[in-house]
Amino acid sequence: MALSRLTLIRFLLSLWCAIYAGVATAHEFWIEADTYQVAPSGKLVARLKNGQEFKGTTVSYFERSITRFDVVVGDTIRPVEGRMGDNPALDVPAPVGGLVMVVHETTPSFVTYSEWAKFQKFADHKDFPDIAARHAANGFPDVPFKERYTRHAKALIGVGDAQGADRALGLKTEFVALTNPYAADFDGTMAVQVLLDGAPRADAQVEVFDRDAADAVTITLHWTDADGIARVPVAPGHEYLFDAVTLAPIDDGNSEAVWDTFWAALTFGVPAR
Repeated sequence: MALSRLTLIRFLLSLWCAIYAGVATAHEFWIEADTYQVAPSGKLVARLKNGQEFKGTTVSYFERSITRFDVVVGDTIRPVEGRMGDNPALDVPAPVGGLVMVVHETTPSFVTYSEWAKFQKFADHKDFPDIAARHAANGFPDVPFKERYTRHAKALIGVGDAQGADRALGLKTEFVALTNPYAADFDGTMAVQVLLDGAPRADAQVEVFDRDAADAVTITLHWTDADGIARVPVAPGHEYLFDAVTLAPIDDGNSEAVWDTFWAALTFGVPAR
């Protein structure tokens, strides 16, 4: 009986790895809260999502795919301790009040490109039109070749009066919200800074997914200034996903892949005033 249970567990682990790897190759990855405004001492409930155009598949909690999963309030950082298969992945008591930052980083995954056109299309979408010249300059091989990618997501949730400010939390790449969308004096412009290894990314493309109350999604493109800051007008009662991608050559000699792709995501809601 014990052997059959062990066999079953191994089978389920293998199956989940295959499922997770499959959904992980699809475009954006984000943290989606059931509600972005929570009553004092209520519950923080959020799901890991993967898909396109702010619609996608829910990914359950799976420890082997996570390098970091924290709930941050002010200077307090609490790791999320879940069980395999938990869905939603985050379901914990909320603090009495404040601006909550939920952060999640994944372990590396790999994708093999057997057609150059697919990689070029991806690079063009993420605003790297010179990728062919860079690929050749680095002496990288023609297809097939591998890309290594990781996800670095953050969500802002307002609890109670939602006072507080976002800050850099040491993700490989991340958005830092310079404005608090839940603050009483929020003026409708969301200012964010895009960081890579803690340094601002100038002229970085920010893809903005704007979902209204009827679930209609509008997509716009914005770019950061010399300080890595983008300012985006947002609407009351809407939910947002901000996405920024970095493509960097791998030169550590420890990977069969040739490109690293770092995905930064930020989600939040704007209160209906």
